[in-house]
Amino acid sequence: MTSPLLWTLIGVQLALGLFELKGLWAMLVISVLAAEVVITLTDFVEEDLSRKLPASERVTHSLLAINYGAILALLVPVLVGWASQRTEIVAIWYGIVSVLAPLAAAGVIVFGLRDFFAARRAQRLALGDAAELVRALPGRQCVLITGATGFIGRRLTAALASAGHEVIVLARDPARAATLRPPFRLVTRLDQIPDDAIIDTVINFAGEPVANGLWTRRKRRRILASRLRMTREVVRLIARLRRRPAVMISGSSIGWYGTWGDEQLTEFDGGKRCFGHRVCGAWECAARGAEKFGVRVVRLRIGIVLGTEAGMLSNLLAPFEFGFGGPIGSGEQWISWIERDDLIRLIAHIIATPRLSGALNGTAPVPVRNADFAQALGRALHRPALLRMPASVLHRLAGDLADELLLRGQRVLPDKAEASGFKFKHERLPSALSAILGDIPAKAHGPEFTRTLQVQRAR
Repeated sequence: MTSPLLWTLIGVQLALGLFELKGLWAMLVISVLAAEVVITLTDFVEEDLSRKLPASERVTHSLLAINYGAILALLVPVLVGWASQRTEIVAIWYGIVSVLAPLAAAGVIVFGLRDFFAARRAQRLALGDAAELVRALPGRQCVLITGATGFIGRRLTAALASAGHEVIVLARDPARAATLRPPFRLVTRLDQIPDDAIIDTVINFAGEPVANGLWTRRKRRRILASRLRMTREVVRLIARLRRRPAVMISGSSIGWYGTWGDEQLTEFDGGKRCFGHRVCGAWECAARGAEKFGVRVVRLRIGIVLGTEAGMLSNLLAPFEFGFGGPIGSGEQWISWIERDDLIRLIAHIIATPRLSGALNGTAPVPVRNADFAQALGRALHRPALLRMPASVLHRLAGDLADELLLRGQRVLPDKAEASGFKFKHERLPSALSAILGDIPAKAHGPEFTRTLQVQRAR
């Protein structure tokens, strides 16, 4: 929503809900609304041309335009009538409408402030040179990526492309793939890749999003089926290639371990039965099918990936920026996280390190408790983080999803990555939040919080 439209809506809702604007005031409102029609239409067209909007967003824009047009059709005749009268502002009471109009304006103000904070934060962010993230790769690689339009895949594609590597992107929706950083080769089906293609690395991250809806029976089936179907297609591709890739990195999750208490978990520990363990177990089993063709397979068990574009952190920013953030449930559950660029560096390290195979944890070395995460995020945004979300409310709203993803956790450590010589740029949460949200004064974290993290780091 453009700023002029935002403030026009606020002004119109406040004024017309409580007053009759006559004469020159009515003419002023008509002029503002006419200018807003031009601005809105121009904004929609420009956004459509520059962003290659998906069909769903085009429909949203059309509905907004129709809704705005309907409001104008009802409002303009009244304003024209008022414009012919003597200039004055007359207080009036429409009953419930005079209550709802200011409330609607207040809602617009809240969303406007949210956008303001996001825009201000964006001004101080700099993603940096993506090519530096894959500096560990030897020579020029040809990399096939499934799930390239996702939160991790977008940054990985940008890093590889900007570093001069050949990137093949599998995307069912070419419109979404068009927003990726070129150059890359787009395929919509794996059978479009010929048998004599030379692919050095396959990175398989495709799958139905896990946290974007309730875990209904149908949603669970989609989560599992999408991962198995794509992984099996990748293995079939590897089987028919005349020259097999050297390595396949297959996405997985620390959900494989199930939910635990304070136990420290490494790649050598087992998992507990739950939905996440079942999905990741089947997913990893399908990926191991590539091993019989001589391909080194790494099953990358990824933790909570931090970034502002998607994932848990992006969902928390709005409430925390308004001062409504805080721990979830008891706050004692562990969060095993990793900063997104560190994950890209780790992927490059895996490709460049032939001795790495099997399960590998994609998490930072210092997991934190949920309460410490809330405290660190509040300090990073200079906001309080005192409002606790009751576990009972989350459980009623989201059921198993809340239990596995929010209310319980795992304390997962990247033993194999560190033993292989990989160095994390962001071992501790304050460092990651500083990189993601902009520079944070060191004093904002305080010695007590630093000591807490040091204790948690001790093994």
